[in-house]
Amino acid sequence: MSAHSPSKAGLAALSLGTLGVVFGDIGTSPLYTLKECLHSAGGTHPTQSDLYGVLSLIFWALVLVVSVKYLAFIMKADNKGEGGIFALLALVPENLRTAKPGRVTVVALIAIMGAALLYGDGVITPAISVLSATEGLAIAFPESASLVVPLSCAILIALFAIQSQGTGAVGKLFGPIMVLWFGTIGTLGAYHLSFNPEILWALSPHYAWDYFAHHGWPGLHILASVVLAVTGGEALYADMGHFGIKPIRLAWLALVLPALVLCYFGQGAHVLRDPRAIANPFFSLVPAGPATLALVILSSLAAIIASQALISGAFSLTRSAMQLGFFPRVRVLHTAHDVEGQIYIPIINFFLGLGSVLLVLFFRESPRLAAAYGIAVAGTMLLTSILFFLVVRRTWAWPTGRAVAVLALFLSFDIPFLAANLGKFMDGGYIPVLLGAIILTIMVIWNRGRTLLWFHNTRRFRSSVAAQACVDSNLAARVPGTAVFLSSSQESLPLPLIRHVERSHSLHETVILLTIRTAGQPTVAAADRYSTLKLDRGFYRVIVSFGFMEDPNVMPILRAAVAEANIPFPDAKVTYYLGRDNLIASSKGHMGAVAESIFSFLQKNAVAADRFFGLPPRQVVELGTQLDL
Repeated sequence: MSAHSPSKAGLAALSLGTLGVVFGDIGTSPLYTLKECLHSAGGTHPTQSDLYGVLSLIFWALVLVVSVKYLAFIMKADNKGEGGIFALLALVPENLRTAKPGRVTVVALIAIMGAALLYGDGVITPAISVLSATEGLAIAFPESASLVVPLSCAILIALFAIQSQGTGAVGKLFGPIMVLWFGTIGTLGAYHLSFNPEILWALSPHYAWDYFAHHGWPGLHILASVVLAVTGGEALYADMGHFGIKPIRLAWLALVLPALVLCYFGQGAHVLRDPRAIANPFFSLVPAGPATLALVILSSLAAIIASQALISGAFSLTRSAMQLGFFPRVRVLHTAHDVEGQIYIPIINFFLGLGSVLLVLFFRESPRLAAAYGIAVAGTMLLTSILFFLVVRRTWAWPTGRAVAVLALFLSFDIPFLAANLGKFMDGGYIPVLLGAIILTIMVIWNRGRTLLWFHNTRRFRSSVAAQACVDSNLAARVPGTAVFLSSSQESLPLPLIRHVERSHSLHETVILLTIRTAGQPTVAAADRYSTLKLDRGFYRVIVSFGFMEDPNVMPILRAAVAEANIPFPDAKVTYYLGRDNLIASSKGHMGAVAESIFSFLQKNAVAADRFFGLPPRQVVELGTQLDL
C-alpha cells in the first residue's frame, strides 16, 4: 500500500481491479450457499422462520467476518503494505517466531497451519465454483445433466492449462466481467425481492438468534453451510498489497456487499413464492431456457475468475514460503515483464489442477463437494485471529483488555464456524485436512532440516578465527582469479571454502563471501539491497537482501555491489562454489530416519541453488559431503 492516497480516478480504477482479483471467490458464493443452507435447515420444506433465520445468519456473517473482522481490524496489520498470513507472522516479535535449530515455535506453526489450509482451499474453490456454475445446464436443459461433470472437468483443465501464459491480458477483462456479474445478481435479487419485500425483516439479528433458540444445539450445524458465504474473506487480506485497503473497502461497501445481500434475499423471496426453487435457488431466479443458459455462461466466467484468484494466491503463498524457509525451492516463472506479482509455478499448478479435477470426478455434485469446503476456511480464519491478537498485544502493545475484547469478538464466530464444520469431517471435510496435513508436514520437515543443516555446518568451527586458522594451515598457494562462495553465515567462513582448501590446498586471489538473506518484509528498499565489507588477504563479504515477496535474482545485485566496491570481478571467468549435502538418513541423527528421508527427498528434488539464485550454471562448482542430521 503506497504511502500517499490515490486520486479519485486512481481509486476508482483500483476498486475496479479488486473486483476481478479480490472478490471473485466471495462473489460466486451465491451460486451454492443458500441452497446448502436451506438443505441443512429443513431439506425440501424449510419453514418461513427457518428461511428468515438462515438469511439473517448469512447477512450477519458477511457483516461481522468481512466488514468488521477483516476490513476494520485485520487489514490494519499490513507489513509494508502486504497482507496474508506470512506477512502477519512477520509482524510478530522475533523471539516468538524463532527457535533453536531443529525446532519450530508454536507461533510459526500456527502460520504454517493457516498457509497449509489455504492450499486446501485453493484446490476446492475451482472445483466447487465451476461445478456449481455448470449445474445450471441441468435446469435449462434437463437432458444435458450428464454433461455437467465432463464440462466442469474440461473447463478446469483449460483453466490450469493456460496458467503458463499469464493473466496479464485476461486480467484486464476480469474487473468489467465482475461488474457485470455483481450488477446481474444484484438486479435479479432486487427484482424478486420486490414481490416479497417483507423478507427484509430478516436483516434483524434476532431472527438469527431465534433460529438457534428454536433448534437448540443441533441447529449449530447450519453454520457449516453459512460459512460458505464468507469464503474468500482471507483473500481480501492476502491481496491487499496489490491494491491497498481503500479500494478494497470502497468496492466492498459500494458494490459487492449490496449485490450479495440483494441476491441472497432475492433468492429467499423467490423460494417463498415458489418452494420448488429450493432445488437451485440461484438459477431459478431466471426462467428456464435461454436465460438460464446465459446465466450459466456468466456464472462460469465468474467461477473461472474466482478460481484464478485462488490459483494466483497459491503461487504467491508458495514464493513467500520458499523465501521464509518453509518450502523447498521450486521453479518460479514470471509471466509479465512489468508486473512482479504475476508468477507461474508449474509444480503447484499441476497439483492444484489435478486435485480440482479429481474432486469433481469423486463428488460429482456441488452439494456433496460443499461438505469438504468449510473446514479450510474456518480453520484459517481462527488461526488468523490468534496471530492478530499476538501482533496487537506484543507488537503494538495494545492494553490487555482491548486486545482480549477484540479476540473474544473474533472467536465468538470463528470457533462456532469451525466446530460446525468439524461435523462434516467424514462427509468430505477430511479432504482439506488431509491436504493441509501433507503441506504442513512438508513445511515443518523442510524448515527443521534446513535449520539442522545450518547448525551442523556451523558448529564445526565455533568462531571465524578458528575457521581462518584451518584455512591458513592447509593453504599452499593463491591462484589468479575470483571465486564466490555462498555463505549462510554473515560472520564465519562457509564450509565449502574450508573443504575446497583442505582438498586442493589452493585458493583464488580474490574471494567473495556471498550471503543471501531474506528480510522479514515483502520488499527491500534499493538503499538496503546490498552491503560490502573488505576483509584481509583478498577476502570480501557481500550481503544481498531480498523481501519474502521478491525473486532472489542475485547477479544484477552482485555486479552492482562489486562495481561500487572496486572488487576484481571478471564476470565470465568467476567461479561460484556451492555446498551439496548428501544425507545418510539413519536413526542416529536428531531428525530420525523417516523425517530425514523425507527431507532428503525434498532436497534432491528442489531447484538447485544456482538456478534459484540465477547464477551462471557453467561457472558453478558443487562441493559435497555426507552427513546424518
